[in-house]
Amino acid sequence: MRFPCLFAVTSITGLALAAPGQSISKRATPFLWFGANEAGAEFGSGNIPGLLNKDYIWPSTSAIQTLRDGGMNLFRVAFSMERLIPDTMTSKPDATYLADLKSTVDFITSTGAYAVIDPHNFGRYYGNVITSTSDFAAFWKTLATEFASNDKVIFDTNNEYHTMDQTLVLDLNQAAIDAIRAAGAKSQYIFVEGNSWSGAWTWTTVNDNMKALTDPEDLIVYEMHQYLDSDGSGTSETCVSSTIGQERVVAATKWLKDNGKKAFLGEFAGGANSVCKTAVTGMLDYLSANSDVWLGAAWWSAGPWWGDYMYSLESPSGTGYTYYMSLLQSYVPGSGGSTPTSIPTTTGATATATTTKATTTTTAASTTGAAHYAQCGGSSWTGSTTCASPYTCQKQNDFYSQCL
Repeated sequence: MRFPCLFAVTSITGLALAAPGQSISKRATPFLWFGANEAGAEFGSGNIPGLLNKDYIWPSTSAIQTLRDGGMNLFRVAFSMERLIPDTMTSKPDATYLADLKSTVDFITSTGAYAVIDPHNFGRYYGNVITSTSDFAAFWKTLATEFASNDKVIFDTNNEYHTMDQTLVLDLNQAAIDAIRAAGAKSQYIFVEGNSWSGAWTWTTVNDNMKALTDPEDLIVYEMHQYLDSDGSGTSETCVSSTIGQERVVAATKWLKDNGKKAFLGEFAGGANSVCKTAVTGMLDYLSANSDVWLGAAWWSAGPWWGDYMYSLESPSGTGYTYYMSLLQSYVPGSGGSTPTSIPTTTGATATATTTKATTTTTAASTTGAAHYAQCGGSSWTGSTTCASPYTCQKQNDFYSQCL
């Protein structure tokens, strides 16, 4: 989320951040980026490597295009480190999984949008905290080499480090930065994430040491996440209050300004109700008013397997898409998007993402169990835990299990 005083360019209204090789001083809206997460390729964390279209799926390019047509210009693609580079972090990539990741990324960047490459692993590899900075660097050098020539790729060091030694989190981020640059990727932004789920509301008390990160290319962006339920986990459709959005990012904004850093809100969402909508609007308005340090935001989350998940931004019928898309379009860079006249049906297959802290409002679709793709378990889940035949309840992470 926050990032060192990268590069600054002057504009009539103040400082703006320059994209590699281009000026952004003429942007009609204050954000450099605004978009969505794309989940699916990180699903099925309990079954590695798993089977495509059974345990995990890639995002639908037609659904991405719908959001792109709506003005969004950034898509954060989640994937599994273990599926990409099996055995050890120093091993070679799995050719098929890598090809699918590259296909997804290439589609996004071919539209002129940015693709954030997101190892959605929470600072873990095969469930164990990553402690070797050299192994982590090897992973990143292998991955960055594949995308070194694409200026619209953004590297996200890892999704939501948590319950880890704070110095280790700093060192892993620095190792990733160094490895990415050593791979020849010189022009791309690097998103660095912090401990404590990279939460904006805890950033100043947990991640202050992250200001020590360095990059020879001066293209670090600090990625923070912020949900609006009582514990900030994003597992409830109830927001604390209509003002909680702005309240939870004020301290982080001051930290950014005090330390000359820039940030991106890599995950945010709210339930489909008026209190949350007001809270989301207040947060985005506040970030927009402080766009000298906040470069944009991405909704959590789109993806073809969300079913009735309370935040789903998947077109045409995701709860988040139908309730929030018109609001979100008012924050996209440029002149703002307009609702597409025709909305393509989600089919298909190219995406990746790991569910961080998600729950869904899906309920049982039959008397014998929850329907295909429905939620069937997870932290605080109180709905059905059985699935309609022939589907089984498969754990994706501690917060989300799904009928697959």
